Amino acid sequence: MNKHKKKFWLAFPCIIAAIGLFIWFFQWLWNIVLPDVLDVKAITYWQSLGILLISKILFGGLANAKEKFKRKNNWGNDDREMWKQKLESRFCGTDEEREKMKEMWKQRFESKFCRQEPQPGENKI
Repeated sequence: MNKHKKKFWLAFPCIIAAIGLFIWFFQWLWNIVLPDVLDVKAITYWQSLGILLISKILFGGLANAKEKFKRKNNWGNDDREMWKQKLESRFCGTDEEREKMKEMWKQRFESKFCRQEPQPGENKI
């Protein structure tokens, strides 16, 4: 038998056991915490599996793990550099434009939120 086939037959039961243990842990945690806090009913093993699957679909998407792994670079920074370059190319112009933008936002902020001392000839309201 091939080494890879032996590893597969050894890894497969371990993966199934780990998934089962995770489902059991989720069920246990739900049944310990939520009935007291939110006054919900205790759930069964299969209901906890269903909740985990639904939450994976809704919040985790259906992307394949291999696709996620391929998107990450060697350091694990998934697409951060790509987005940083996109943002810099679109929003960071020349030094003059950045200074102009900073000054504009500073004026907006100060006029709306900062108290300005009244000038000597102005009325205080």
